[in-house]
Amino acid sequence: MTSTGPGAGTGAEAPPPTAPAWPGAPTPLGARVRTGPGGVTGTNFALWAGGAEAVEVCLFAPDGAETRVPLTEQTHGIWHGFVPGVGPGRRYGYRVHGRWDPWTGARWNPAKLLLDPYARAVDGDYTLPPEVYGHVRDWPDQPVADTVRDDRDSAPYVPKGVVVHDDVPGDEWADDRRPKTPWADSVIYELHVRGFTMRHPGVPRELRGTYAGLAHPAAVEHLVRLGVTAVELLPVHQFAHEDHLLRRGLRNHWGYNSIGYFAPHAAYAATGTGGEQVGEFRRMVRALHEAGIEVILDVVYNHTAEAGELGPMLSLRGIDNRGYYRLQHDARRYADYTGCGNTLHVVQPQVLRLITDSLRYWVTEMGVDGFRFDLAAALARSMHDVDMLSPFLAVIAQDPVLRRVKLIAEPWDVGSGGYQVGAFPPLWTEWNDRYRDAVRDFWRGALPDVRDLGYRLSGSSDLYAWGGRRPYASVNFVTAHDGFTLRDLVSYERKHNEANGEDNRDGTDDNRSWNCGAEGATDDEAVGALRRRQIRNMLTTLLLSTGVPMIVAGDEMGRTQGGNNNAYCQDNEIGWVDWSLLDEPWARELLALARRLLALRHAHPVLRRRAFFSGRPQGTDGLRDLAWFTAGGEEMTEADWYAPARTIAFYLSGRDIPGRDERGEKVVDDSFLVILHAGDGPVEHRLPGVPWAAEYELLVDTSREEQARAPEVVCPGGGTVTVPARSALLWRVAD
Repeated sequence: MTSTGPGAGTGAEAPPPTAPAWPGAPTPLGARVRTGPGGVTGTNFALWAGGAEAVEVCLFAPDGAETRVPLTEQTHGIWHGFVPGVGPGRRYGYRVHGRWDPWTGARWNPAKLLLDPYARAVDGDYTLPPEVYGHVRDWPDQPVADTVRDDRDSAPYVPKGVVVHDDVPGDEWADDRRPKTPWADSVIYELHVRGFTMRHPGVPRELRGTYAGLAHPAAVEHLVRLGVTAVELLPVHQFAHEDHLLRRGLRNHWGYNSIGYFAPHAAYAATGTGGEQVGEFRRMVRALHEAGIEVILDVVYNHTAEAGELGPMLSLRGIDNRGYYRLQHDARRYADYTGCGNTLHVVQPQVLRLITDSLRYWVTEMGVDGFRFDLAAALARSMHDVDMLSPFLAVIAQDPVLRRVKLIAEPWDVGSGGYQVGAFPPLWTEWNDRYRDAVRDFWRGALPDVRDLGYRLSGSSDLYAWGGRRPYASVNFVTAHDGFTLRDLVSYERKHNEANGEDNRDGTDDNRSWNCGAEGATDDEAVGALRRRQIRNMLTTLLLSTGVPMIVAGDEMGRTQGGNNNAYCQDNEIGWVDWSLLDEPWARELLALARRLLALRHAHPVLRRRAFFSGRPQGTDGLRDLAWFTAGGEEMTEADWYAPARTIAFYLSGRDIPGRDERGEKVVDDSFLVILHAGDGPVEHRLPGVPWAAEYELLVDTSREEQARAPEVVCPGGGTVTVPARSALLWRVAD
């Protein structure tokens, strides 16, 4: 252990180095199996470490014995070399030499084995003992805790990268067919690979919690029968568990703590972690594609698992801290726009290359169809401010691979000016939290007027009708992994995160929830019936709104987390989908409603428009493509939008749909009337008469417990119907 300063210490006691690697090539980065000079097979290693003084690639035998091979060639900051005889399955890491001077941001420490940022498979897991930190933890009489270098070897305690085959086996991948679902036709299902399958009775026990489990016919069948078109997988990049969780006997369940941007998380593999996880992931993608389901990855490029200056040294920090991370003016500390301790410095060319190389790899070699970018505003920052002309967004826009896949922004971060909903450029869709808030507030009776709700239900034109963007720029959601489930949203008014071990301080307090009269589980049947109706109301609203709907896994069957609105560390029954719910009649009816609504959505283009409504009369009869009505059956006036209202109705004209079908024919559909009533008592509602409709057929009534089939109700246009308390009705124009 040494004090701060240039040249401090020599690192861990090391085996004598072997002969240097052959020169090799600086591209591609990572470990690639190649045929070298004279037909010799081996692996080319290439690592960007621009400020380093020396780099060694460390090769590990099955018994753990380490061989260090110096990389003596450097090209534009990339250290590279070809090592003969090294092939697929070999475990490896790097040791990088340089100055230890945290005050200037220099944190090189060759005692620490570092994961290759381009490793395509990782063997092992992080446990974070003191040896894994670059600095001495709890150094006595040291006022600045992270400035004394720890020279203990970390290799026995950290995972290793694995050399994998470069070529994708033809029998696994070449015949894959991407669904290429248009954005307007998409329905996203957010799920956790492990949490979705761990309790699934149709998935063999040995496959539960794995990529193979998600690819199993029983899991795929649920997705197909539900009617979703894409799964959005919570992070599957290799990630590490935080020290504070491990000390409490918990683990990071969600995975928003990435450390390997090319490697499928090894713990989700059923077939092995010596490179087998790569093929297993590919087979999962192919199985989903064969079922017509796209695969979208939730990716975390805004920060890494190395956290702030007191965090562990796992990869980038020890390779070139100043080259990879945003640092404050006091370079010992990190600029943190993510709330996780560090922020990747995406303006730096090598960081931008790391991210875009990773994205292209997952598209071209792993078969995925798109990405949801966690805290995307952090990636769009130039030097400090969020900039929609930033290098990251510019590179994505012109990249011939990436500009063709689905791109979803979580359009905010935790820094100043980080809230950017509606600001991302064309090609991008966005998580629309304003939709979430408006729908929650309406159904709990807390919306002061219906102006905002009208925009959200019709595609959020106030946010997205610019620059050629379309209604499908809005990813509509009522719940997400982060927050209450749909059932908990109607069962709890306060978070109950005690199991997380943070004295219930974690998780948001802004839940916009209503417990329907009792906090948590209750035997009161009236409360239970109201809760089930409210779930049906919000699910129906979501699936009838213009934009791209996103459902969270398990919401379609009433999953609960017991009021935990931040289950990121609950790798247990709290965080897993409970498939036994389907033993309950009410849960089966809820699932039946979700299936019926999605079938209607897929069958009717008026429910998945590709262009915004005009709201203007489209023909001589004065009908609008979108019209809003009061309970009296009159079109809403300007004053109506600003008045308190518990009831809103909107008419969708199927004869005024812009665009043409694949054969160039005009798109014509049925017309619909949707009535949403959040009042606590029934209301008399007059249905718009001619020319809007001569007759209406009722398709959905959320006041009914039974949802497996539509009620047989027909009402004349101009007639009055009784809308039950807190219910949603969907009518089809019958003439």
